[in-house]
Amino acid sequence: MANHKSSIKRIRANAAKRLRNRYQAKTTRNAIKKLRETTSKKAATPLLSKVISMLDRLAKKNVIHKNKAANNKSKLTKFVNGLK
Repeated sequence: MANHKSSIKRIRANAAKRLRNRYQAKTTRNAIKKLRETTSKKAATPLLSKVISMLDRLAKKNVIHKNKAANNKSKLTKFVNGLK
């Protein structure tokens, strides 16, 4: 167990941040799955912009790596452009 006040506070803060990061990452993964399941380009286009925004936010906060976000955005954009 931590002995210093600051380290106890850091443990609490890290736990809260971890929960928030996990929630946001899971929500983004679910949005990506939902986007992948769409079959019409008309329905997928607004979803794509939301997912890209979510990925950018996660990368900015270092929840995921910036290159992973870029790769996901590229793949999803190719997927949506390939829809009819």
